Amino acid sequence: MQSARFIPFRKQDIVDMCSEELNNSTQQTSFKQFCDLLASLIHYDYHATLESLKNNYAPFDPNSDTRSLAPVSADQKAQCQHEFAKDFAKVLNAANFEVITNEDLQDALNEESLFKVRLEVEFDDFEEVVFYRRGESQLTETITSFWGLRKKPLHFTNYDRVAVFIRFKDSAYFKAKNKTPLGFEPSSTIVKLFQNVPKADLEMLFPNSEVRMRPIDKVIIGSSALVGGAVVLITKLGASIVLLLALFAFWGGFRSEAVEMTQQHFITFAIGMGVFGSFIFKEWSKFKNRKIKFMKALSDNLYFKNLDNNAGVFHTLIDAAEEEDIKEALLAYTFLLKSESGLSAQMLDEQIEHWFKSKYQCVLDFEISDALEKLVRMRLVTCSNEIEGNEVYSALSLEHAKTILDERWDNLFQYN
Repeated sequence: MQSARFIPFRKQDIVDMCSEELNNSTQQTSFKQFCDLLASLIHYDYHATLESLKNNYAPFDPNSDTRSLAPVSADQKAQCQHEFAKDFAKVLNAANFEVITNEDLQDALNEESLFKVRLEVEFDDFEEVVFYRRGESQLTETITSFWGLRKKPLHFTNYDRVAVFIRFKDSAYFKAKNKTPLGFEPSSTIVKLFQNVPKADLEMLFPNSEVRMRPIDKVIIGSSALVGGAVVLITKLGASIVLLLALFAFWGGFRSEAVEMTQQHFITFAIGMGVFGSFIFKEWSKFKNRKIKFMKALSDNLYFKNLDNNAGVFHTLIDAAEEEDIKEALLAYTFLLKSESGLSAQMLDEQIEHWFKSKYQCVLDFEISDALEKLVRMRLVTCSNEIEGNEVYSALSLEHAKTILDERWDNLFQYN
C-alpha cells in the first residue's frame, strides 16, 4: 500500500513530540512559544482562503439563510463555481487528501460490497464529479449468509475520510430526459464529507443512487413466489381450472361432451381467485418491504458516516489544512534546528520519515517540499548550495525565529 502524506497525529501531539527532541526545558518553553506564533500566522493566512470559499459558494449554497442584494447572472454563477472548485481542490491538497481516480472509482463499483445492497448511479446527471480520500487501511470483516450458517472473511480497503464534490447538469438536461430531480437543484454544487467508507461502497455516497435488488434477493423472492403460487393454483383452483378448460374446449369445438358449471363451481372459482390474488399481493408487498429494509439500512449507514455537508465541509477542511501545514512546518524546523551543519531536502525528508517509523511505528510520505516552502517564505530557515550542488537548509535559532514571527504579526495589524 502506498504511503500517505497525512500525518496521523494531532497538532498538539506533534508539538509535544517535537519538544521532546530538544535539549533542555528552557529551549522547550521557547519552542512552544514559537509554535503558538507560527500557528497563529498560518491561521491568519487561511482566513483569506476561507472568505473566498464562502463568497464563491454563496450563489449556490442550498442551506443559505441570507438574502442577496442583487440577482446573480448565469455567467457570474459559473465563474463562482469555477473559483470555488479551484480553491476547494487547493484546500484538500493542503489537508493531504488524495484524488480518487476514475479507475479507482470504477474498481470500487465492481468490487464485492461490504454493505449488502446493490446500488445504481445515473452518472449522466453530473457535470463534474470528484472524490477525495485521506487515510487508507486494509481491514477484514466476516460476512454471514444463509441465516448465519455460512461465514466468509472479506478483505477490503477502507478510507478514513472521503470528500465529495459534485456539480449537477442544468435544468435543460433534466427536461430533455423528462426527469424530476429529487433532493437537489439542477446546476447546483454539493460538497460532502464522510468517514470510514469502504472503497467498494463509494457508490452509496452519490446523491442519486437508487437501491436495486441483488440477484440472490431476486432468486429468493422469485423462487418463493413460484412455489407458493403453484401450491395455491393446485390446491385452491385446480378443480375449477380443469372445469373451465373443459368448458372452453367444448365451446371451441375441441370437445364433444357438454360441461356443466354449477353455481357452486363459480363460487369455488371466485374464492380461489381471491386467495390467489391475496397471495400475489403478499409477494409484491414482500418485495417492496425488502427494498424498504435495504433503503433504511443504507440511510442508517450513511447517518453514521456523514461528517459534514456543503458550507460546513470547507470550514472543516480549512481547519484540517491549517493543522497539516503547521505540523509539516514544525517537524521540518525541529529537525533542522537539531542539525548543526544543515540538511538537504532529501536528507531531511528521510530523517523525519525514519523518525516516525522507528519511534512511533508510523509509515508516511512526508511532504518535504511543502514544509520547506513554508519555512523559506516565512524566513525561518536559510538556504545555501554546499553539498554537491544540492541546496542545504539551516534553521534560525529559536529566539531569532520568534523575533521574525513577532515582527510579521505586528506588521499585519499596523495601521498607516
